Amino acid sequence: MYVGRFVVVGPEVGAYRVSSRSFPNRKITAREDALTVGPTEDAPETDNPYVSYNCLRVVETPTGETAAFGNGSHVDPIAEKLESGYPARDALAESLLALDYEKDDYNTPRIAATIGGDGEALIGTVRKDALLVETVEEPTLVATYEKDSPETIDLTAESADAAASEVYDLEFEHAVCAAGVARTDDGFETAIENGD
Repeated sequence: MYVGRFVVVGPEVGAYRVSSRSFPNRKITAREDALTVGPTEDAPETDNPYVSYNCLRVVETPTGETAAFGNGSHVDPIAEKLESGYPARDALAESLLALDYEKDDYNTPRIAATIGGDGEALIGTVRKDALLVETVEEPTLVATYEKDSPETIDLTAESADAAASEVYDLEFEHAVCAAGVARTDDGFETAIENGD
């Protein structure tokens, strides 16, 4: 099954995976304050605005660190709202609503998740027909296609590395790369799986 890009989030650990039929020549790189999806050196030129974006950011909020991750440019305003003190639910809902679903040939939903330092985890999506933001108590997945409403999923990973690898290896078609994040006693750790 092809579900496109997806996030998985639980109270302690989460991950984001790029699955793509149209733009498979991408990888995730670590920057100073974000994990960023972008084209590989051998990728064909494209003016598609949805190919490159920050997919995961860990930010300092008034209540401690929070991780925000998702499938597009909405990750930045979510992170910025969290930094300025918005509750995670409001940061997700307002940013997803403001940027709306992607205006491409497929009306691709925007998906995102947050994990707070207190273990509160939320997942959200904006589709052509709905805006959903939910608190999650167990690992939950939402994808851009086929599985575009949050649903529980088995995720055994307890570290960022394991989360990135586990979602990369899920049976969904056309895996490209994945990012993992996990809450630890010292804050959040992140990891990258580029399928090398």
